Amino acid sequence: MNGNQQRPRRILSVRRFGLLATTIAGLGAAAFFAAPALTPHGAFLAGPAHAEDVSQEAQKLPQHPVGFADIVAKVKPAVISVRIKIDRPANSSLTDDEQHLPPGLQRFFRHFGTPNEGESGGHQVITGQGSGFFITADGYAVTNNHVVQNAENVQVTTDDGKIYTAKVIGTDPRTDLALIKVEGKDFPYVKLSDTTPRVGDWVLAVGNPFGLGGTVTAGIVSARGRDIGAGPYDDFIQIDAPVNKGNSGGPTFDVDGNVIGVNTAIFSPSGGSVGIAFAIPADTVRSVITQLREKGSVTRGWIGVQIQPVTPEIADSLGLKKAAGALVSEPQPNGPAAKAGIESGDVITSVDGSPVADARELARRIGTVAPGTSVKLGLFRQGQEKTVTLTLGTLPNERQAGNAEGQHTTPDSSDMPKLGLTLAPSSKVAGAEGTGVIVTAIDPNGIAADHGFQVGDVILDVGGKTVTNPADVRKQLADARKEGKHALLFRVKSGESTRFVALPLGNA
Repeated sequence: MNGNQQRPRRILSVRRFGLLATTIAGLGAAAFFAAPALTPHGAFLAGPAHAEDVSQEAQKLPQHPVGFADIVAKVKPAVISVRIKIDRPANSSLTDDEQHLPPGLQRFFRHFGTPNEGESGGHQVITGQGSGFFITADGYAVTNNHVVQNAENVQVTTDDGKIYTAKVIGTDPRTDLALIKVEGKDFPYVKLSDTTPRVGDWVLAVGNPFGLGGTVTAGIVSARGRDIGAGPYDDFIQIDAPVNKGNSGGPTFDVDGNVIGVNTAIFSPSGGSVGIAFAIPADTVRSVITQLREKGSVTRGWIGVQIQPVTPEIADSLGLKKAAGALVSEPQPNGPAAKAGIESGDVITSVDGSPVADARELARRIGTVAPGTSVKLGLFRQGQEKTVTLTLGTLPNERQAGNAEGQHTTPDSSDMPKLGLTLAPSSKVAGAEGTGVIVTAIDPNGIAADHGFQVGDVILDVGGKTVTNPADVRKQLADARKEGKHALLFRVKSGESTRFVALPLGNA
């Protein structure tokens, strides 16, 4: 179409919007009085009595703002644009800080920041833009770790156009939060919300998308508790307020002007907003920022266990009534859990009396408790419930787990075709530690392959009993079938990690 044909459509669209807004604004008055109503018996009411009744009912409805201008005027001055500068060798890969980000946030960093790169003298000069907001009058501000990581220079621009140099006080890659400081006083600031938002609540996102500072968008809370694969503490608020590159680190407000979250990631096949954005909840922000302000880093509680989700198959194998809690696949030697008597195969069902839904929730809740704190853990062990008390340690730095090397079939291997496994005693395989039964071959179409078994995995025990050769495995399978079990629990070591796998028995 030519421009003359398009123009009337644009005007019509605006007019329709204006009409819609006018209609909505008038619902509290004329719309109620114009519509007839039915009595419980189906008869129409008319006249003044009807108007009076409806008016009384209308007064009981909650009042909502027609627009957001008053809220924006209150909070927008506290929102800042953040600009950073990095100088690093040309053609370099991820920076050290980027490498320490959870894999999910490495991906989001590439799509959610707004880096601009230029090469000079064998170096890349990278400038990036993000958002942030003041939380104190003396210049402390919150943003994302991936906005300021590795930055040699951080500048912030306030809503009134003033530019300041900021200092990075501390960062937390695990939650992608950072605290920065601007020298000065009497900065406008906002508060973190003390209440949990509900799905459907109105929200406002304010930030610096594509360098356009002071941009405001509106939407609702679409979901809570989202796990986007960014890390062990995923608990994101999903919003549909349009959020784009450069909004990183900016606040999401409720209609009272309190910050309910920090915008961190978007889901975007196209690179632009598709109405799915993720914000770090205010309670997480408060916990992390408090530690960053007090000591420049974050320490987390640690119980010293490898854990995994409880699947329905695992729950059935263990005799649990429902698939909930966190299954301990391996207590770490000399860790708080091992010292408290927690064993492989235990299911942690509660923390200080509060139920644990899954492994992710356990990691998140323990991670928010300070090291040195005493906690009570509810356990399910071999059909019995018990409680243990332990003192939390300090979460150590993450270690890279080594990959298990593939092993070749040996003369001592034993096929289990219905499971799709070929097994051999670890003591007979060169390079193995000599414990358990090692997987020497796998049928790619078998049951074991479907449940994640790989060549080189070591089966430590089956059905709660230690196995040292394929005959032990066969016996446990036969016993389980006699007992009428539908699945059997295998404890499997892969590299440095240990996990439980429930294999369905069927006719195996």
